[in-house]
Amino acid sequence: QVQLVESGGGLVQAGGSLRLSCAASGSIFLIKAMGWYRRAPGKGNELAASITNDGVTGYADSVKGRFTISRDNGKNTVYLQMNSLKPEDTGVYYCAGSTIATTGLDGYDYWGHGTQVTVSS
Repeated sequence: QVQLVESGGGLVQAGGSLRLSCAASGSIFLIKAMGWYRRAPGKGNELAASITNDGVTGYADSVKGRFTISRDNGKNTVYLQMNSLKPEDTGVYYCAGSTIATTGLDGYDYWGHGTQVTVSS
């Protein structure tokens, strides 16, 4: 099994920044890509950003140019740097691990518990 633990959420004013971290442990050899999903109040999940083990990244149009996903393989940690935050970025952010080497939506079998991000106007 794979365990994913997020940290770094919080309350920030519009225009501010936050960095989320996701530490992976366990059978991490199963993971071929990592992603950050988010769930806004009253909405479904959105894959905000993803990164393969080879470093290929993908972003939702809503976050392009503002969010950056990165990874530190030595620490088994993935980061999401979020800049120029907007109130519509508010939601619960989940770290997820995919067993498929893709920046798409498939294979996300492992999930963290989520961290709350609130952006005030």
